[in-house]
Amino acid sequence: MSPTQWNQPHIIQWSQRLLDSYCHLIGRELIERTGDTTQHARVLFEASFVVVSHGVELDPILNYGNQTALDLWELSWEQFIKTPSRLTAEPDDRAERGRMLAQANAKGYFDGYRGVRISSTGRRFLVEQALIWTVIDPAGRSIGQAATFSHWSMVK
Repeated sequence: MSPTQWNQPHIIQWSQRLLDSYCHLIGRELIERTGDTTQHARVLFEASFVVVSHGVELDPILNYGNQTALDLWELSWEQFIKTPSRLTAEPDDRAERGRMLAQANAKGYFDGYRGVRISSTGRRFLVEQALIWTVIDPAGRSIGQAATFSHWSMVK
């Protein structure tokens, strides 16, 4: 993502949906929210932990990744937001990923996910203690799912 892409109105709005949904479902803030919504979007994008999300399509497409996520998956913003979410996991891990997403959808969130993910270049990494939550609009309708984690390690 270019240094100012996080500053686009639709990214700022989506960032607020991510933050509002997280706070509503988890009961605490994902980031410290000082300043305005533009500042929140910047802090979220520049965070040292991963934040990713996808929409509600039948085969959900990634629609947000902060810089830490882009670096970890070794993708540009443009590549990332065209990627089906399921492709972030290896084929053998997709069924478990699907079960976890279904649990998060049913409860609103799922805490403590652990699984192997794969970057665009084939590098594998183990995600630990991930939290997945449902992204909702102001009317409470599901508009996507998001995940955050700060613990990962490269695997062979």
